[in-house]
Amino acid sequence: MNVLLLRDVVAILLAGGAGERLYPLTRDRAKPAVSFGGAYRIIDFTLSNCVNSGLRKIFIATQYKAQSLNRHARLGWSVVNAELGEFIEVLPPQKRVGENWYLGTADAVYQNLYSLQREGARWVIILSADHIYKMDYGRMLDVHIARGASLTVGAIEVPTSESRRFGVLDVDEDGRVSAFQEKPQTARSLPWHPSCCLASMGVYIFDVDLLVRELRRDAEQASSHDFGRDIIPKLVAGGEKVYAYLFWDENKKEAKYWRDIGTLDAYYEASMDLVQVDPVFNLYDKHWPLRTMMQQLPPAKTVFAQEEPGGRLGIVLDSLVSPGAIISGGRVERCILGPSVRINSYAKVVDSVFMDGVDVGRHARVTKAIVDKDVRIPADFVVGEDPEEDKRRFTVTPGGVVVIPREALLD
Repeated sequence: MNVLLLRDVVAILLAGGAGERLYPLTRDRAKPAVSFGGAYRIIDFTLSNCVNSGLRKIFIATQYKAQSLNRHARLGWSVVNAELGEFIEVLPPQKRVGENWYLGTADAVYQNLYSLQREGARWVIILSADHIYKMDYGRMLDVHIARGASLTVGAIEVPTSESRRFGVLDVDEDGRVSAFQEKPQTARSLPWHPSCCLASMGVYIFDVDLLVRELRRDAEQASSHDFGRDIIPKLVAGGEKVYAYLFWDENKKEAKYWRDIGTLDAYYEASMDLVQVDPVFNLYDKHWPLRTMMQQLPPAKTVFAQEEPGGRLGIVLDSLVSPGAIISGGRVERCILGPSVRINSYAKVVDSVFMDGVDVGRHARVTKAIVDKDVRIPADFVVGEDPEEDKRRFTVTPGGVVVIPREALLD
Protein backbone atom coordinates (compact mmCIF):
# COMPACT_ATOMS: atom_id res chain seq x y z
CA MET A 1 0.00 0.00 0.00
CA ASN A 2 1.24 3.46 -0.94
CA VAL A 3 2.26 5.36 2.21
CA LEU A 4 0.74 8.55 0.82
CA LEU A 5 -2.64 6.82 0.46
CA LEU A 6 -2.48 5.53 4.03
CA ARG A 7 -2.32 9.15 5.19
CA ASP A 8 -5.87 9.47 3.85
CA VAL A 9 -7.20 6.55 5.91
CA VAL A 10 -8.70 6.58 9.39
CA ALA A 11 -9.44 3.38 11.30
CA ILE A 12 -12.24 3.16 13.85
CA LEU A 13 -12.18 0.23 16.26
CA LEU A 14 -15.56 -0.57 17.80
CA ALA A 15 -14.67 -1.59 21.35
CA GLY A 16 -17.86 -0.93 23.26
CA GLY A 17 -19.27 -4.46 23.42
CA ALA A 18 -20.47 -5.76 26.79
CA GLY A 19 -19.39 -9.34 26.03
CA GLU A 20 -22.19 -10.80 28.13
CA ARG A 21 -21.43 -14.39 27.10
CA LEU A 22 -17.91 -14.00 28.52
CA TYR A 23 -19.23 -13.15 31.98
CA PRO A 24 -17.70 -13.20 34.63
CA LEU A 25 -14.53 -12.25 32.71
CA THR A 26 -16.42 -9.13 31.55
CA ARG A 27 -17.84 -8.30 34.96
CA ASP A 28 -15.33 -5.47 35.44
CA ARG A 29 -14.10 -4.81 31.89
CA ALA A 30 -15.18 -4.61 28.27
CA LYS A 31 -14.68 -7.71 26.13
CA PRO A 32 -11.75 -6.21 24.13
CA ALA A 33 -9.89 -5.67 27.44
CA VAL A 34 -10.03 -9.35 28.46
CA SER A 35 -6.59 -10.97 28.69
CA PHE A 36 -5.65 -13.51 26.03
CA GLY A 37 -2.45 -15.47 25.49
CA GLY A 38 -0.87 -14.47 28.79
CA ALA A 39 0.53 -11.00 28.16
CA TYR A 40 -2.04 -9.69 25.65
CA ARG A 41 -5.54 -8.19 25.63
CA ILE A 42 -8.03 -9.12 22.90
CA ILE A 43 -7.89 -5.61 21.40
CA ASP A 44 -4.12 -5.93 20.91
CA PHE A 45 -4.60 -8.19 17.89
CA THR A 46 -6.71 -5.69 15.95
CA LEU A 47 -4.45 -2.82 16.97
CA SER A 48 -1.39 -4.83 15.90
CA ASN A 49 -3.08 -5.44 12.54
CA CYS A 50 -3.56 -1.70 12.14
CA VAL A 51 0.04 -0.80 12.97
CA ASN A 52 1.46 -3.66 10.89
CA SER A 53 -0.72 -2.50 7.98
CA GLY A 54 0.78 1.00 8.15
CA LEU A 55 -2.29 2.69 9.66
CA ARG A 56 -1.37 5.54 11.97
CA LYS A 57 -4.69 7.31 12.56
CA ILE A 58 -6.77 5.12 14.84
CA PHE A 59 -9.85 5.86 16.92
CA ILE A 60 -11.11 3.44 19.58
CA ALA A 61 -14.82 3.87 20.32
CA THR A 62 -15.51 2.61 23.84
CA GLN A 63 -18.62 2.39 25.99
CA TYR A 64 -19.09 -0.53 28.38
CA LYS A 65 -16.86 -0.60 31.51
CA ALA A 66 -14.04 1.04 29.60
CA GLN A 67 -11.63 2.09 32.34
CA SER A 68 -9.34 -0.93 31.95
CA LEU A 69 -9.39 -0.58 28.17
CA ASN A 70 -8.68 3.17 28.31
CA ARG A 71 -5.71 2.61 30.61
CA HIS A 72 -4.34 -0.17 28.42
CA ALA A 73 -4.53 1.99 25.28
CA ARG A 74 -2.93 4.96 27.03
CA LEU A 75 -0.03 3.06 28.62
CA GLY A 76 0.56 0.39 26.01
CA TRP A 77 -0.12 1.99 22.65
CA SER A 78 1.86 5.22 22.56
CA VAL A 79 3.70 3.92 19.48
CA VAL A 80 2.74 6.65 17.00
CA ASN A 81 4.16 10.10 16.38
CA ALA A 82 1.77 12.95 17.18
CA GLU A 83 4.09 15.45 15.47
CA LEU A 84 3.38 13.65 12.16
CA GLY A 85 -0.37 13.76 12.69
CA GLU A 86 -0.53 10.16 13.92
CA PHE A 87 -2.69 9.07 16.84
CA ILE A 88 -4.34 6.21 18.71
CA GLU A 89 -7.19 7.98 20.48
CA VAL A 90 -10.00 6.71 22.68
CA LEU A 91 -13.47 8.08 21.93
CA PRO A 92 -15.82 7.64 24.90
CA PRO A 93 -19.56 8.20 24.43
CA GLN A 94 -20.19 11.96 24.58
CA LYS A 95 -23.85 12.34 23.57
CA ARG A 96 -22.59 14.81 20.99
CA VAL A 97 -25.62 14.43 18.73
CA GLY A 98 -28.39 13.49 21.16
CA GLU A 99 -29.33 12.08 24.55
CA ASN A 100 -28.57 8.43 23.82
CA TRP A 101 -25.48 6.32 24.37
CA TYR A 102 -24.43 4.24 21.37
CA LEU A 103 -27.51 2.47 20.01
CA GLY A 104 -25.65 0.15 17.62
CA THR A 105 -22.44 -0.20 15.63
CA ALA A 106 -23.50 2.37 13.02
CA ASP A 107 -24.65 4.80 15.68
CA ALA A 108 -21.28 4.51 17.44
CA VAL A 109 -19.60 5.81 14.29
CA TYR A 110 -22.34 8.36 13.60
CA GLN A 111 -21.92 9.93 17.03
CA ASN A 112 -18.21 10.37 16.27
CA LEU A 113 -18.51 11.86 12.78
CA TYR A 114 -17.15 15.14 14.14
CA SER A 115 -13.82 13.49 15.00
CA LEU A 116 -13.77 11.53 11.77
CA GLN A 117 -14.47 14.46 9.44
CA ARG A 118 -11.96 16.64 11.23
CA GLU A 119 -9.20 14.35 9.89
CA GLY A 120 -10.18 14.93 6.25
CA ALA A 121 -9.83 11.23 5.36
CA ARG A 122 -10.94 9.74 2.04
CA TRP A 123 -11.48 6.23 3.39
CA VAL A 124 -12.55 4.81 6.74
CA ILE A 125 -11.75 1.30 7.93
CA ILE A 126 -14.26 0.13 10.55
CA LEU A 127 -13.16 -2.81 12.68
CA SER A 128 -14.46 -4.93 15.52
CA ALA A 129 -11.98 -4.83 18.41
CA ASP A 130 -12.85 -8.25 19.82
CA HIS A 131 -11.63 -10.74 17.21
CA ILE A 132 -8.36 -12.70 17.04
CA TYR A 133 -6.73 -12.79 13.59
CA LYS A 134 -3.96 -11.31 11.44
CA MET A 135 -4.84 -9.19 8.44
CA ASP A 136 -3.16 -6.55 6.29
CA TYR A 137 -5.80 -3.87 5.81
CA GLY A 138 -3.55 -2.17 3.25
CA ARG A 139 -4.03 -5.11 0.86
CA MET A 140 -7.79 -4.77 1.28
CA LEU A 141 -7.66 -1.02 0.60
CA ASP A 142 -5.67 -1.62 -2.58
CA VAL A 143 -8.42 -3.91 -3.86
CA HIS A 144 -11.14 -1.48 -2.73
CA ILE A 145 -9.57 1.33 -4.75
CA ALA A 146 -8.80 -0.83 -7.81
CA ARG A 147 -12.42 -1.98 -8.03
CA GLY A 148 -13.83 1.52 -7.62
CA ALA A 149 -15.86 0.22 -4.68
CA SER A 150 -17.91 2.42 -2.38
CA LEU A 151 -17.86 -0.21 0.36
CA THR A 152 -15.75 -3.35 0.75
CA VAL A 153 -16.66 -6.00 3.31
CA GLY A 154 -14.02 -8.38 4.67
CA ALA A 155 -15.36 -11.92 4.31
CA ILE A 156 -14.39 -15.42 5.35
CA GLU A 157 -15.71 -18.86 4.46
CA VAL A 158 -17.65 -20.51 7.30
CA PRO A 159 -19.77 -23.70 7.39
CA THR A 160 -23.33 -23.05 6.24
CA SER A 161 -24.52 -24.65 9.50
CA GLU A 162 -23.10 -21.60 11.33
CA SER A 163 -24.78 -18.97 9.17
CA ARG A 164 -27.06 -17.83 12.02
CA ARG A 165 -24.00 -16.45 13.83
CA PHE A 166 -22.90 -14.07 11.05
CA GLY A 167 -23.83 -11.55 8.43
CA VAL A 168 -23.89 -13.60 5.20
CA LEU A 169 -23.01 -12.31 1.73
CA ASP A 170 -24.03 -13.52 -1.71
CA VAL A 171 -21.56 -12.44 -4.41
CA ASP A 172 -21.31 -12.60 -8.17
CA GLU A 173 -18.29 -13.86 -10.12
CA ASP A 174 -16.58 -10.47 -9.77
CA GLY A 175 -16.97 -10.40 -6.00
CA ARG A 176 -19.73 -7.80 -6.00
CA VAL A 177 -22.25 -8.32 -3.22
CA SER A 178 -25.71 -9.13 -4.54
CA ALA A 179 -27.37 -9.78 -1.17
CA PHE A 180 -26.56 -9.38 2.51
CA GLN A 181 -28.47 -11.01 5.37
CA GLU A 182 -27.73 -10.60 9.05
CA LYS A 183 -27.69 -13.96 10.87
CA PRO A 184 -30.01 -15.95 8.56
CA GLN A 185 -31.20 -19.41 9.60
CA THR A 186 -30.01 -20.83 6.28
CA ALA A 187 -27.55 -19.58 3.67
CA ARG A 188 -26.69 -20.27 0.06
CA SER A 189 -23.52 -22.34 -0.27
CA LEU A 190 -20.51 -21.16 -2.26
CA PRO A 191 -19.95 -22.55 -5.78
CA TRP A 192 -16.29 -23.23 -4.97
CA HIS A 193 -16.99 -24.62 -1.47
CA PRO A 194 -20.42 -26.32 -1.28
CA SER A 195 -20.38 -26.80 2.50
CA CYS A 196 -19.59 -23.13 3.25
CA CYS A 197 -21.08 -19.68 2.92
CA LEU A 198 -19.41 -16.27 2.93
CA ALA A 199 -19.57 -14.47 6.28
CA SER A 200 -18.78 -10.89 7.21
CA MET A 201 -15.73 -10.45 9.44
CA GLY A 202 -16.86 -7.10 10.79
CA VAL A 203 -14.18 -5.39 8.67
CA TYR A 204 -15.47 -2.59 6.43
CA ILE A 205 -13.79 -0.04 4.17
CA PHE A 206 -16.05 2.89 3.27
CA ASP A 207 -15.55 5.89 1.05
CA VAL A 208 -16.02 8.69 3.58
CA ASP A 209 -18.64 10.60 1.60
CA LEU A 210 -20.83 7.51 1.31
CA LEU A 211 -20.42 6.66 4.99
CA VAL A 212 -21.35 10.14 6.18
CA ARG A 213 -24.40 10.26 3.93
CA GLU A 214 -25.69 6.85 4.99
CA LEU A 215 -25.08 7.35 8.71
CA ARG A 216 -26.98 10.65 8.69
CA ARG A 217 -29.82 9.05 6.78
CA ASP A 218 -29.93 6.08 9.17
CA ALA A 219 -29.91 8.35 12.22
CA GLU A 220 -33.16 9.92 11.07
CA GLN A 221 -34.92 6.59 10.58
CA ALA A 222 -36.37 3.95 12.88
CA SER A 223 -33.75 1.20 12.75
CA SER A 224 -31.37 -0.76 14.95
CA HIS A 225 -28.58 1.55 13.73
CA ASP A 226 -26.36 -1.42 12.93
CA PHE A 227 -24.05 -1.94 9.96
CA GLY A 228 -25.04 -5.55 9.41
CA ARG A 229 -28.77 -5.18 9.94
CA ASP A 230 -29.35 -1.78 8.36
CA ILE A 231 -26.56 0.04 6.53
CA ILE A 232 -25.06 -2.71 4.36
CA PRO A 233 -28.33 -4.36 3.21
CA LYS A 234 -29.68 -0.96 2.14
CA LEU A 235 -26.54 -0.12 0.20
CA VAL A 236 -26.63 -3.46 -1.61
CA ALA A 237 -30.35 -3.13 -2.39
CA GLY A 238 -29.77 0.45 -3.59
CA GLY A 239 -27.21 -0.62 -6.20
CA GLU A 240 -24.10 0.84 -4.56
CA LYS A 241 -20.75 -0.69 -5.48
CA VAL A 242 -20.41 -3.07 -2.53
CA TYR A 243 -17.75 -5.76 -2.88
CA ALA A 244 -16.52 -8.65 -0.75
CA TYR A 245 -12.84 -9.07 0.02
CA LEU A 246 -11.90 -12.67 0.78
CA PHE A 247 -9.79 -12.82 3.93
CA TRP A 248 -6.05 -12.98 3.19
CA ASP A 249 -4.53 -14.48 6.32
CA GLU A 250 -1.14 -13.19 7.52
CA ASN A 251 -0.93 -16.05 10.05
CA LYS A 252 0.90 -18.22 7.50
CA LYS A 253 -0.81 -21.48 8.41
CA GLU A 254 -2.66 -24.00 6.25
CA ALA A 255 -6.08 -23.05 7.65
CA LYS A 256 -7.24 -19.45 7.90
CA TYR A 257 -7.47 -18.22 11.48
CA TRP A 258 -10.20 -15.79 12.52
CA ARG A 259 -11.89 -16.21 15.88
CA ASP A 260 -14.73 -14.44 17.61
CA ILE A 261 -14.11 -15.77 21.10
CA GLY A 262 -17.57 -14.77 22.23
CA THR A 263 -18.21 -17.55 24.74
CA LEU A 264 -16.21 -18.88 27.67
CA ASP A 265 -15.76 -22.26 25.98
CA ALA A 266 -14.57 -20.59 22.75
CA TYR A 267 -12.15 -18.46 24.80
CA TYR A 268 -10.82 -21.55 26.57
CA GLU A 269 -10.41 -23.55 23.35
CA ALA A 270 -8.58 -20.70 21.61
CA SER A 271 -6.32 -20.33 24.65
CA MET A 272 -5.51 -24.06 24.81
CA ASP A 273 -4.59 -24.02 21.13
CA LEU A 274 -1.70 -21.71 22.01
CA VAL A 275 0.04 -24.35 24.16
CA GLN A 276 -0.03 -27.05 21.46
CA VAL A 277 3.21 -28.19 19.86
CA ASP A 278 2.17 -26.54 16.59
CA PRO A 279 -0.58 -24.05 17.48
CA VAL A 280 -2.92 -22.87 14.74
CA PHE A 281 -2.36 -19.23 15.76
CA ASN A 282 1.27 -18.15 15.60
CA LEU A 283 2.42 -15.69 18.28
CA TYR A 284 6.06 -15.89 17.21
CA ASP A 285 6.15 -14.43 13.68
CA LYS A 286 8.78 -11.68 13.73
CA HIS A 287 7.39 -10.28 10.47
CA TRP A 288 3.97 -9.66 12.08
CA PRO A 289 4.76 -8.54 15.64
CA LEU A 290 1.99 -8.56 18.21
CA ARG A 291 2.22 -5.56 20.51
CA THR A 292 0.79 -4.95 23.96
CA MET A 293 1.43 -3.00 27.14
CA MET A 294 4.65 -4.55 28.41
CA GLN A 295 4.93 -4.35 32.18
CA GLN A 296 8.37 -3.82 33.69
CA LEU A 297 8.77 -7.28 35.20
CA PRO A 298 11.69 -9.69 35.70
CA PRO A 299 11.98 -12.88 33.64
CA ALA A 300 9.88 -15.89 34.56
CA LYS A 301 11.55 -18.22 37.05
CA THR A 302 11.34 -21.84 38.17
CA VAL A 303 12.57 -22.93 41.61
CA PHE A 304 13.55 -26.37 42.97
CA ALA A 305 15.09 -28.46 40.20
CA GLN A 306 15.66 -31.56 42.33
CA GLU A 307 12.52 -33.42 43.36
CA GLU A 308 12.16 -33.60 47.12
CA PRO A 309 10.12 -35.98 49.32
CA GLY A 310 6.44 -35.20 48.82
CA GLY A 311 6.91 -34.23 45.19
CA ARG A 312 8.23 -30.68 45.37
CA LEU A 313 9.63 -29.94 41.94
CA GLY A 314 9.38 -26.69 39.99
CA ILE A 315 8.50 -27.86 36.49
CA VAL A 316 6.66 -26.44 33.47
CA LEU A 317 5.47 -28.56 30.53
CA ASP A 318 3.83 -27.40 27.28
CA SER A 319 2.85 -23.99 28.67
CA LEU A 320 3.10 -20.24 28.03
CA VAL A 321 4.76 -18.41 30.92
CA SER A 322 4.63 -14.61 31.07
CA PRO A 323 7.22 -12.29 32.65
CA GLY A 324 7.22 -12.09 36.43
CA ALA A 325 5.80 -15.59 36.89
CA ILE A 326 7.40 -17.84 39.51
CA ILE A 327 6.94 -21.60 39.61
CA SER A 328 8.21 -22.28 43.11
CA GLY A 329 8.19 -26.04 43.50
CA GLY A 330 4.85 -26.57 41.70
CA ARG A 331 3.94 -28.49 38.56
CA VAL A 332 2.46 -26.77 35.50
CA GLU A 333 1.09 -28.74 32.52
CA ARG A 334 -0.53 -27.21 29.43
CA CYS A 335 -1.31 -23.87 31.05
CA ILE A 336 -1.10 -20.19 30.25
CA LEU A 337 0.43 -18.19 33.10
CA GLY A 338 -0.13 -14.44 32.96
CA PRO A 339 2.30 -11.86 34.37
CA SER A 340 3.32 -12.29 38.02
CA VAL A 341 1.50 -15.60 38.53
CA ARG A 342 2.95 -17.71 41.34
CA ILE A 343 2.62 -21.49 41.63
CA ASN A 344 3.77 -22.58 45.09
CA SER A 345 5.32 -25.82 46.31
CA TYR A 346 3.54 -29.13 45.67
CA ALA A 347 0.72 -27.39 43.76
CA LYS A 348 -0.39 -28.90 40.46
CA VAL A 349 -2.13 -26.90 37.72
CA VAL A 350 -3.26 -28.53 34.47
CA ASP A 351 -5.08 -27.35 31.31
CA SER A 352 -5.83 -23.91 32.77
CA VAL A 353 -5.55 -20.19 32.10
CA PHE A 354 -4.26 -17.94 34.90
CA MET A 355 -4.42 -14.17 34.48
CA ASP A 356 -2.17 -11.56 36.10
CA GLY A 357 -1.25 -11.96 39.73
CA VAL A 358 -2.91 -15.31 40.48
CA ASP A 359 -1.29 -17.08 43.44
CA VAL A 360 -1.78 -20.85 43.81
CA GLY A 361 -1.11 -22.09 47.34
CA ARG A 362 0.81 -25.16 48.43
CA HIS A 363 -0.70 -28.56 47.60
CA ALA A 364 -3.58 -26.90 45.70
CA ARG A 365 -4.81 -28.59 42.51
CA VAL A 366 -6.42 -26.75 39.60
CA THR A 367 -7.66 -28.51 36.45
CA LYS A 368 -9.43 -27.12 33.38
CA ALA A 369 -10.08 -23.65 34.76
CA ILE A 370 -9.93 -19.97 33.84
CA VAL A 371 -8.77 -17.94 36.84
CA ASP A 372 -9.10 -14.17 36.55
CA LYS A 373 -6.71 -11.57 37.95
CA ASP A 374 -5.41 -11.42 41.52
CA VAL A 375 -7.14 -14.55 42.80
CA ARG A 376 -5.47 -16.23 45.77
CA ILE A 377 -6.10 -19.97 45.69
CA PRO A 378 -5.58 -21.26 49.25
CA ALA A 379 -3.34 -24.15 50.22
CA ASP A 380 -4.91 -27.59 49.60
CA PHE A 381 -7.77 -26.04 47.58
CA VAL A 382 -9.09 -28.19 44.72
CA VAL A 383 -10.71 -26.92 41.50
CA GLY A 384 -11.89 -28.97 38.55
CA GLU A 385 -12.18 -32.42 40.11
CA ASP A 386 -15.69 -32.40 41.62
CA PRO A 387 -18.23 -31.00 39.10
CA GLU A 388 -21.03 -30.60 41.64
CA GLU A 389 -18.83 -28.76 44.12
CA ASP A 390 -17.47 -26.53 41.34
CA LYS A 391 -20.99 -25.62 40.19
CA ARG A 392 -21.94 -24.70 43.74
CA ARG A 393 -19.04 -22.26 44.08
CA PHE A 394 -18.24 -21.01 40.58
CA THR A 395 -19.39 -20.57 36.98
CA VAL A 396 -18.97 -23.84 35.05
CA THR A 397 -19.35 -23.72 31.26
CA PRO A 398 -21.23 -26.28 29.14
CA GLY A 399 -17.80 -27.66 28.22
CA GLY A 400 -16.90 -28.19 31.87
CA VAL A 401 -14.49 -25.25 32.30
CA VAL A 402 -14.48 -23.73 35.78
CA VAL A 403 -14.32 -19.92 35.79
CA ILE A 404 -13.18 -18.06 38.90
CA PRO A 405 -13.84 -14.29 38.80
CA ARG A 406 -11.38 -11.53 39.54
CA GLU A 407 -10.29 -11.11 43.17
CA ALA A 408 -12.63 -13.90 44.30
CA LEU A 409 -12.27 -14.77 47.98
CA LEU A 410 -11.82 -18.52 48.35
CA ASP A 411 -11.77 -20.58 51.53
